Amino acid sequence: MSIFEQVNGKVVAAPVSPGREILARRGAMLAYTGDVTFSPVHTGPGGAGGMVGRMMQGEHVPMMVAQGQGTVHFGYRGLYVSIIDVDGSGPLSVEADRLVAHEASLQSAVVFLGSQGGIRGAVRGAVSGQGLFTTQLHGYGSVAVLSHGGTIAIPVDGMRPVAVDPQAYVAHIGQVNVDISASVGWRDAVGRGSGEAIQLKLTGQGTVYVQASEQKP
Repeated sequence: MSIFEQVNGKVVAAPVSPGREILARRGAMLAYTGDVTFSPVHTGPGGAGGMVGRMMQGEHVPMMVAQGQGTVHFGYRGLYVSIIDVDGSGPLSVEADRLVAHEASLQSAVVFLGSQGGIRGAVRGAVSGQGLFTTQLHGYGSVAVLSHGGTIAIPVDGMRPVAVDPQAYVAHIGQVNVDISASVGWRDAVGRGSGEAIQLKLTGQGTVYVQASEQKP
């Protein structure tokens, strides 16, 4: 069960208590009640989220940890915020600059897309706007992610692939494989194509989250 509460489409709230800290991107705290403190996530050993700090810095998103006792409201630049629960069935793959906040209990790693399919993986990252790296969160906990216009959750059930526009892709969770599908003809080369020549194809078992806009946060 998620510890985040959806206050409205653009704000979530989360309780903070000893042993249940929240990691968030700096600038995402909107308001809080209680005795809560905020500290930058250090890159050295020790301290809550030390490893996460190192990983997130690899994607250039400075992070902070909220700790103490109270409730914190999070949001970022008026963008929509969606809650995703990670239940141990598979990692959540999401770009770091789409993260608002997540439970510090989740383990984080930055994955080089090229290692998940060679050149195809690297091209996929460049096309989707994710660069060559993406963040994976493992374990059990809740995550708040950003999108334009909110997200829809589409099941990936292994029966047939799900195709997603690279700029509408937000995240995926579970045992899901992602590949790039390109169909570029002369019409696309001269600017008369549909504009949908490159898509992400997802197969396996899990869920993909798609936003209501073809642009990045």
